[in-house]
Amino acid sequence: MLFYLLENHNMVNLFWKRGEIVTINDKIEYYSIINEILKNDEFQKRKQFMHHGKTSVYEHSIAVSKLSYVIAKKLKKDYRSAAIGGLLHDFYLNPWKEITEKQKLLKKHGFTHALEAKENAIKYFPNLMNKKICNIIERHMFPLNKVPPKYIESWIVTLSDKYVAMSEINVSTCIPDLLYSEGND
Repeated sequence: MLFYLLENHNMVNLFWKRGEIVTINDKIEYYSIINEILKNDEFQKRKQFMHHGKTSVYEHSIAVSKLSYVIAKKLKKDYRSAAIGGLLHDFYLNPWKEITEKQKLLKKHGFTHALEAKENAIKYFPNLMNKKICNIIERHMFPLNKVPPKYIESWIVTLSDKYVAMSEINVSTCIPDLLYSEGND
């Protein structure tokens, strides 16, 4: 079943909307888990942060959270932590696409935002945080972050994030740009 989910582009939204795999009770439970976060004004600002392609950080985070919740629930793992960690994994302070000054490689967004997102999550949602959710957020950028995820739920969110990100960008146009950009002759 996991392979079926991952093979189909935008499957997160398809099975969620049609009620396949996810029951109405699953949806009710999911939204009861993340409701406090969705209502938060600071989290709502992520609707304005563009992320991958034409997708906002808000949309991306919800897709990662939904997919992580479903996978963790089907595997009988801590789906609550997976849902919350998936939703807060990119809860960093400022839109990275608006950064114009040059930065050293290890100071760029891909290397730094996970720790920033964890600190922000602790600041705004201390009552929801636990060691597993902290690990999910802090390690979701593995292998850019050198230390791998500790928990199965952290791996679920890490892989869900990669899958959702790839579905949000047009890989066929992105990869040639990366390969042939200036300085990579």
